[in-house]
Amino acid sequence: MKTIKTQPWPGQKPGTSGLRKKVAVFQQPNYLENFVQSVFNILGDCSGRRLVVGGDGRFFNAEAIQIIVKMAVANGFAEVLIGQSGILSTPAASCVIRKYQADGGLILSASHNEGGPDGDFGIKFNGANGGPAPEAVTDAIYAASEGLGEYYISDVADVDLATLGKVLRGETSVTVIDPVADYADLMETVFDFQQIRELLSHSKFHMRFDGMNAVTGPYAVEILERRLGAKAGTVMRSQPLVDFGGVHPDPNLVHAHELVELMNSDTPMAFGAASDGDGDRNMVLGSGIYINPCDSLAILTANAHLVPGYRDGLSGVARSMPTGRAVDVVAKTLGIPCFETPTGWKFFGNLLDAGKITLCGEESFGTGSDHVREKDGLWAVLFWLNVIAARGQSAKAIVREHWLKFGRTYFTRHDYEAVDVEAATDVVEGLRSRLGDLTGQVFGEMTVTAADDFSYVDSIDGSESSHQGLRVFFDNGARAVMRLSGTGTAGATVRVYFDCHQPDPARQGADAQRALAPVIAAFESMTGLCRAIGRERPDVIT
Repeated sequence: MKTIKTQPWPGQKPGTSGLRKKVAVFQQPNYLENFVQSVFNILGDCSGRRLVVGGDGRFFNAEAIQIIVKMAVANGFAEVLIGQSGILSTPAASCVIRKYQADGGLILSASHNEGGPDGDFGIKFNGANGGPAPEAVTDAIYAASEGLGEYYISDVADVDLATLGKVLRGETSVTVIDPVADYADLMETVFDFQQIRELLSHSKFHMRFDGMNAVTGPYAVEILERRLGAKAGTVMRSQPLVDFGGVHPDPNLVHAHELVELMNSDTPMAFGAASDGDGDRNMVLGSGIYINPCDSLAILTANAHLVPGYRDGLSGVARSMPTGRAVDVVAKTLGIPCFETPTGWKFFGNLLDAGKITLCGEESFGTGSDHVREKDGLWAVLFWLNVIAARGQSAKAIVREHWLKFGRTYFTRHDYEAVDVEAATDVVEGLRSRLGDLTGQVFGEMTVTAADDFSYVDSIDGSESSHQGLRVFFDNGARAVMRLSGTGTAGATVRVYFDCHQPDPARQGADAQRALAPVIAAFESMTGLCRAIGRERPDVIT
């Protein structure tokens, strides 16, 4: 073991999804090492502990793993489990942590952010439950990083990440595991694979899954093509690449445009789906219809009884605050609780561990359940396939029937990326300062009925989270939410969310942007957002 003297790096505070910076930042001497040692320090005595390590395969992934292994050896871990080639999707890492009762894991990913040497890198710690560290833990990691004076590393040989099996490094057992098998086996316990297999063998059912040259490709090939019998080539862009092949691995209508074009071609697929850099997000498309994540969570909740893993019923559901309120209507009809949490998957963890909820989701293309403690892109795709197979209907027909029964909740998110930090902060703080005076004011065609700064008190551990997003409610039931995102690495990302429930079937067929145009215009009139940040329109609309 070597003791290396170091100085604290400023700003190593994990966000909602860990620590994310440019690759070049992580490549600086002692930068990664400082953060990893801070994690190990808050764990205390690491002797006898088991650690899971893996990532999405982006640039610097393999090098970072070798550093982490050498530090784990020096810090006394008894065992380290690593995904072959350094690969573990985020939901698969959660699965492995839980299955092998590890004390936690380090997941190397910047999720849907761009990769390559000029792109982004990230690292986060997941606890023994398989879920992202709660705020108390991330705060402790940050505090440890602020006072760090040394870290510990060994000079053992690198591990051959390509070869499955166990080796010794010092007194630490290091095992390279199949990154896909445990996760795929878990999926077989949740879904009716025989029913899905029959659907995929039908001559008129054609689908595509876009792996976006990211981590989910190998998982989708194993499950969809090998275990479920989908035709070879069903999974497109299936090979994880360090730069994602120049693709921005964010599964939305803009960045998964090749899949969207296939779905809208003269011979469209019956079903299409995509996942992101680390495999926790999803986008689902039916022939002639894009299914927004808020509708997806609501529809899966309404149809969960058709899936073997959920036939005993749902204990409850949860959504992040900015997520459209479609699932609230379903939960009320089913007579189950519906929780509203801040953005960040870690807020669902306590509810899942306490058995308060079974399904949960975020508008940022994330859906999940109690099978792991992360959102899970491929799981959501399999859920949709199981529902389509069980109902014998197209995805579009299922969505339309859902709207007729529960009403349609129109939803859209407008992202303004790489905004000047000062300008973004000024517009958010400007609205925050006016919240108490907005009620009764008229903007465009809309009258404000309430406005607040969302705060959350965890019903399980009593922890409090404030300043989680500015909410404005209007007289027709519409809502606008504005918040600064913590997932970008350049400038600030301002996100504005709009939703409104429409129970009238005759008014459910409009485009979401058109249906929500009055509330979008009212919010711009209220905040002057575009003018304040120097933009004419959002960079991304979902």
